[in-house]
Amino acid sequence: MPASPAHSPAPLAPTPLAPGLYVVATPIGNEADLSPRGRDVLSRADAVLAEDTRRAGLFFQRLGILRARKGFLSLHEHNETGRIPQVLELLAQGQSVALISDAGTPVLADPGFRLVRTCREVGHRVVPVPGPSAPAVALSACGLPPAPYTFLGFLPRQKGQATKLLARHRATGATLVFFERKDRLAATLSLAAEVLGDREFALCRELTKVYEEFILGRLGRLADVSLDLLGEITVVVGPEPVDGSEPGGAGPDSEAELARVMAEEQARGGKPREVARRVALRVPGMSVKDIYERLGRKG
Repeated sequence: MPASPAHSPAPLAPTPLAPGLYVVATPIGNEADLSPRGRDVLSRADAVLAEDTRRAGLFFQRLGILRARKGFLSLHEHNETGRIPQVLELLAQGQSVALISDAGTPVLADPGFRLVRTCREVGHRVVPVPGPSAPAVALSACGLPPAPYTFLGFLPRQKGQATKLLARHRATGATLVFFERKDRLAATLSLAAEVLGDREFALCRELTKVYEEFILGRLGRLADVSLDLLGEITVVVGPEPVDGSEPGGAGPDSEAELARVMAEEQARGGKPREVARRVALRVPGMSVKDIYERLGRKG
């Protein structure tokens, strides 16, 4: 008799996650940055909370994340309080719930804080699943002092409230990090210059994306920097000077020192104006325009 055809065993159902709220970081631009652990949790969670459920569904589809249970629950700034009892009920039933934001690490500048706090208060397990975070990415690559730093999220829309917030952090010695929209960027940096004084800053644009860009400057010389930018912007403002001197005051110790810094920055590469900006950050008292002209004469 002919041998019976072999039958493949039925695929095993994914192992359930332990009950709890899983706070899962998702990519801020480059989708390859989703961690294997994050992908695993998102595929196995009983429920997924998302700011924008349609956007989340497209994200799962692009990355091929297959879920045993379809659908998402919305959790955004307007419904978080009302959604908490439902989530608590799911957790009380022994289910696992994943929380994601539109991009990056949830809670930091997105909804979810009240949910996490409530889960902690009633004794439910809260599990961080770390990954991309725009403040950390910006600090790691902009070249300004990374510690101590204070993350301010989005500044208040009202000028008076924004002024008070910046003033509270004026003398802390910390680098300040916040998000800003392109249409408010110029006004916000002008306000920061007024409240904080002439400090170094970095505009970190389209982080981890194709057109990622770091634009360096000083708050006292905003005219040297183009603020007509597209995309999502993370702003980093350096701390106040620690030597008691004003950043724009003294100038280089000697022409030889200026020449040395210019040579070092040229060796790093980049367009002349970007090289000039980097030199200006290292040589107080020299404007980007002056250094740019010197680079032209040198070239």
